[in-house]
Amino acid sequence: MIILGIDTSCDDTCIAILKSEIRNPKSETKGINFEILSNIISSQVKLHAKYGGVYPSLAKREHQKNLSIVFKKALRKIQGKQIDLIGVTVGPGLEPCLWQGVNFAKKLAEDLELQMIPVNHIEAHILANFIGEEIKNEKLKIKNFFPAVSLVVSGGHTQLILMRGIRQYKLIGETRDDAAGECFDKVARILGLGYPGGPIVAAEAAKLKTKNYKLKTKLPRPMIYQKNYDFSFSGLKTAVLYLVKQLTINNKQLTIRQKREICHEVQQAIIDVLIHKTLRAAKDFKVKSIILGGGVVANNELRKQFQSTINNQQLTMNFLVPPKIFCTDNAAMVAATAYFHQKEATKNWQKIKVNANLKI
Repeated sequence: MIILGIDTSCDDTCIAILKSEIRNPKSETKGINFEILSNIISSQVKLHAKYGGVYPSLAKREHQKNLSIVFKKALRKIQGKQIDLIGVTVGPGLEPCLWQGVNFAKKLAEDLELQMIPVNHIEAHILANFIGEEIKNEKLKIKNFFPAVSLVVSGGHTQLILMRGIRQYKLIGETRDDAAGECFDKVARILGLGYPGGPIVAAEAAKLKTKNYKLKTKLPRPMIYQKNYDFSFSGLKTAVLYLVKQLTINNKQLTIRQKREICHEVQQAIIDVLIHKTLRAAKDFKVKSIILGGGVVANNELRKQFQSTINNQQLTMNFLVPPKIFCTDNAAMVAATAYFHQKEATKNWQKIKVNANLKI
């Protein structure tokens, strides 16, 4: 089966083509064997960087311009193979952007007489783990991963999801204000470092050669010990704002070291909260696996510290984290998600609608 995936949930125009075995009723007891035939991403980062964030109307215009181009590039890589199914992100995301992908998918479905599957972007970030080489090569049985706790952390979302199986989800915690990625972006803006904030803050933090801080301020770890699975990162951003104002009294400028120390402390505060909350949920629900997904999961320190904490606490559970290329927005994860939803495929594609606030 050849599946076309389309994602325009934010500012990346993504189209991928994925080959998989035809699903049968027992497929969830087998290993998954996905072959990515193409995975094209057209980024708008440079366009939005000067604004310090994504402008939906601007992103919509770029999707309109790029979708046909990206689709043609994807087709070149499949050497005439016939597409059998289309999966498209319908939410959550930026509504003007989502509609570009959905309308493009509808036109393709009409022209090629194909069925479509609406895909939840959050679920796609989770299932990105099942297109990694480790899963493919070891032929691991999917059912052995569940129950699981999944942490999805990106620019717009920070959520903890209890998974009883694929397509069996319960949202147990989410951010009450800023998502972790949004906090990274705002801190980078406060420090004058540019956009997107996550990779820049991480890069500056990595340049700090010694942990003997000259700054005496320890930034907060919001809600870390509260008896729930929710998050809050707005207060961390505000604490950085007040700290910078204090350090720049009388028109002083932050030194390079001060900026790096703040980046290091912000990154560590976010990592501490994410790991603590996720591991507590994993223990409380007695899960077999911890599954990560989303753009912030590309952060090297987060990946490393998650694994080391699991090892140090001698937790006997699987730890799944996607290859970095499948952490940020991409359409391979959308095609993979469509694979698991084949029963929902429809030629009544006119009824497929966008939901910018779609829940898992």
